[in-house]
Amino acid sequence: MKHQFIRNHDGRVMDEKLYGDTIINFLYSGRRENENFFLKVFSGRIFNDLLGFMNFDMPFVSSLLNNRKFLERNGVNLDECFHSVSWFDTPRKIFERQIRFWKYRPISGRDGDIVSPSDSKVIAGSLSEKSLLLIKNKFFNVEELVGKSEWNELFKSGDFAIFRLTPDKYHYNHCPVSGTVVDFFELDGRYYSCNPAAVTKIVIPYSKNRRAVTVIDTDVENGSRAGVVAVIEVAALMIGDIEQYYCEKYYENPVKLTPGMHVETGCVKSRFRPGSSTVIVLFEKDRINFISEIIRNNSNTNVESRYSLAFNQNIVETEINARETFARRSK
Repeated sequence: MKHQFIRNHDGRVMDEKLYGDTIINFLYSGRRENENFFLKVFSGRIFNDLLGFMNFDMPFVSSLLNNRKFLERNGVNLDECFHSVSWFDTPRKIFERQIRFWKYRPISGRDGDIVSPSDSKVIAGSLSEKSLLLIKNKFFNVEELVGKSEWNELFKSGDFAIFRLTPDKYHYNHCPVSGTVVDFFELDGRYYSCNPAAVTKIVIPYSKNRRAVTVIDTDVENGSRAGVVAVIEVAALMIGDIEQYYCEKYYENPVKLTPGMHVETGCVKSRFRPGSSTVIVLFEKDRINFISEIIRNNSNTNVESRYSLAFNQNIVETEINARETFARRSK
């Protein structure tokens, strides 16, 4: 089955090119992940690092060197990159590319706007039991995902957005809100794939993978005034590291996140190294409203989504750019 999504900027329905789809379907064909020996090996750290090296650090064969079409097929707009085509001599350099995001990923600057952390495909909704999008305990379990009891109660009936990055995308993450970091911690776990075929086979996969959690209080001076927000960066197949890389300006003078730091909407926050992965943003109840396009697209019945088929309800992703508005604080 193909997997489709909707582009936010023009509303077109697009077929997604799913990387490694055949092997992913084979590995995740078991009823449960603990019934498949090969899957357990495949999702471990040692094999994950080896697979990452083979896929991202081996030099291109000579026929691909300086091949502009190859880069374009992988979603690289050379105009927005710092480096020329000759610099991209390994897949890792494509994956970890820096771009002139201030020009090619402009931010609205409107007071109260909350922006996408990444170039990705997003699903958004409510975690309330009354929500029409019954996503709870399909993609994640809030208590297990967040990992600290003091934050679980705050978010359990709030709102969520799931941003899925694919290997071709720009893989730096940006701050969705402004505020003060009140907590930062990492949780160990597996490296399950974020391919839709894998996500629909594994029970609450995002709660099981290695992840970094940043909790931001936005109800502070110069904050977004959207309550407490959790940004969860989820590792996945061939993602060995989630590097905290906060920069106040462009990519200059990166620092690690620590409690007490103030972060600004749209600034570089972190980067995945490398592969495909996911960022989940959680909000307190009734503090934000998602833009209408994302909510409308979620329930589109004319899109062939693997999520819709597997979970027996309409769950359709919207493609969105980093720093593009996806929600606004409640009035």
